[in-house]
Amino acid sequence: MTTIAVFAGSFDPFTIGHQDIVNRALPFFDKVIIAIGVNEEKAPLFSLEERVNMINNAFLTNDKIVIETYTGLTGTFCEKNEAHYLIRGIRNNADFQYENDLAQANKELFGLETVFFIAPPTLSHVSSTLVRELVKNKGNYRNYLP
Repeated sequence: MTTIAVFAGSFDPFTIGHQDIVNRALPFFDKVIIAIGVNEEKAPLFSLEERVNMINNAFLTNDKIVIETYTGLTGTFCEKNEAHYLIRGIRNNADFQYENDLAQANKELFGLETVFFIAPPTLSHVSSTLVRELVKNKGNYRNYLP
């Protein structure tokens, strides 16, 4: 049986923190789907095409990684792709509280197991929100992108 995990998010943009999570998850799964969620009600800073390209460039040589886009519930996306695991990153206590609630709901509603990866101290401050603010205000953001 192939073990498939989904790492879902808006990835606006995909950061070195996201890349670290994927790299650390790869040994545990046969296939990792990086699923870019599309929410029509949000206006992302980076286009969907730019986000897909960022992720493709970060993992050019890894055939265990698939990049997909989706709308709707992550659990439904997982069912369609026969994934039984979700990958999530935790940077701090606030992340844990939020992610734990989601993990409980995804387990109850879809039977999904959530696997948490704790950010190393060197990356715990990195977030897409930080990078977007740096981009908008012409700050130096390149070190936070793969």
